[in-house]
Amino acid sequence: LIDWGVVVGLTHLGLPVAPANVIGRITGALIGFWLNGKLTFADDGNTVGTAQFQRFMLMWVSTTVLSTLALTQIDDVLGLRWVWLAKPAIELALGAVGFVLSRHWIYKR
Repeated sequence: LIDWGVVVGLTHLGLPVAPANVIGRITGALIGFWLNGKLTFADDGNTVGTAQFQRFMLMWVSTTVLSTLALTQIDDVLGLRWVWLAKPAIELALGAVGFVLSRHWIYKR
């Protein structure tokens, strides 16, 4: 939700979709990494450290590239309002992948 709000706000102010999406995803990632490690996936077999952050960054960069490519294509073909509508669906799909990776790979010791 934070990611989407940042993207909508920045593109509404005139920033192109690609940089707005990256900034939005950075904002969401900073909050999400810490909260997921401390709350969502917290147990004896999980931790938040350097190795987990490196795994998270690999996943985050990959999903950010996919998200940005999809949104810039939507912007080129359908326009900005469709970007605003499509972003939650794209992020939901990528979030499902991220959840599985987080649970079984990113936060493992």
